[in-house]
Amino acid sequence: MYRIIPYRGFEIHVSLAASTADLYDVSFRIKGGSNLGVLGQCGRTVTLNNGPFTRRWSYLIAECAGQAAIDLLLAPANDE
Repeated sequence: MYRIIPYRGFEIHVSLAASTADLYDVSFRIKGGSNLGVLGQCGRTVTLNNGPFTRRWSYLIAECAGQAAIDLLLAPANDE
């Protein structure tokens, strides 16, 4: 299963792989945005640990992790 979530000019691409009955391993990749250089190595895929998860939980934690990563990339350097 696959979902694209737009966030602050980027796209969070979430992929689920069936692990066991009704449980999934989840990974995400960040693409797009006007400053592609901040992604490094073409926005590699990040696999989330401590799974497998239910489908609904998988999408939620991947979205939160992707948003947090984008927020860290776009935060001002002198912001405290």
